[in-house]
Amino acid sequence: MANAFESDKPAFPILIGDIGGTNARFWILNDSHSEPQQFPNIQTADFASIDAAIQSQVLGKTSQQPRSAILAVAGPIEGDDIPLTNCDWVVRPRQLIAELGFSDVLVINDFEAQALAVASLPAEYRDPIGEATHAPMASRVVLGPGTGLGVAGLLHAQDMWFPVPGEGGHVDIGPRSARDLQVFPHIERIEGRVAGEQILCGRGIVNLYRAICMADGVEPVYANPADITAQGLSGANRQAGETLSLFVTYLGRLAGDMALIMMAKGGVYLAGGISQKIVPALKRPEFRAAFEDKAPHAAMMRQIPTFIVSHPQAALAGLAAYARSPGYFGLSTDGRRWRT
Repeated sequence: MANAFESDKPAFPILIGDIGGTNARFWILNDSHSEPQQFPNIQTADFASIDAAIQSQVLGKTSQQPRSAILAVAGPIEGDDIPLTNCDWVVRPRQLIAELGFSDVLVINDFEAQALAVASLPAEYRDPIGEATHAPMASRVVLGPGTGLGVAGLLHAQDMWFPVPGEGGHVDIGPRSARDLQVFPHIERIEGRVAGEQILCGRGIVNLYRAICMADGVEPVYANPADITAQGLSGANRQAGETLSLFVTYLGRLAGDMALIMMAKGGVYLAGGISQKIVPALKRPEFRAAFEDKAPHAAMMRQIPTFIVSHPQAALAGLAAYARSPGYFGLSTDGRRWRT
């Protein structure tokens, strides 16, 4: 696995960016030791392209002009045109070089950046769920319910961390309990499938809430995830409360599945915007109960810790850790780095 940055590091100053379906966030690192220069969050819908957003809201706001860029994007990286999964932006590294003056651009998956953060963030940014709190230097998983559902693995070998990107948010998720069998027929499907992202993300919360209302024979009252989660946390609305309860149950099931796949004895880490907003629900018994309910391996699952990543900009912190010390990470740059 080639790590060109270890022997051929990017030139500072470095622009680092976390590009999601809804928000884009940027920092500039002037050197390997200084604190980053931070910029306000950008709403992707407010700009026609990433180039326009960077020019207007970053380069136009500072006298420090970056020479390199490391960008984490929500979508697969194949070729010179990189479309985002949940917004209209297309990242074109050669165009960034030609029009914005970069000499070196690296693009990775957004949940690789979250995995880099999980490898490098101090313990103060890990909020434990459940009694297991020790996180050994062993394989880890990061899940992020947000605009979509991101999943990545993290392997530890040869004194290095190797992030493993994937599209785990699109695995099948199905009913198990009697209540699930009442609710699932009403969940919106994509070509006949109920994937994790159909439930475990912002629009998934709305999807799940509507399905519960239909199962109960009542009209939906709320139409956006923030209202549903607020009503669910307060207990003011029964269907919203059950939405939150089932949401954390299904998230626990999927988190447990991913822990089994990766043998993630170093823990499962919940990133993304939704996790930080529903901490009280995640700390109720349902999440850990669903996570651990993996016979015949329930005893092993009880030993695997689960955490909420509490850093407000974890992906950028992960990218910054990589930019400063690329030799600590086994990150492949093949086919994902463009230079003049």
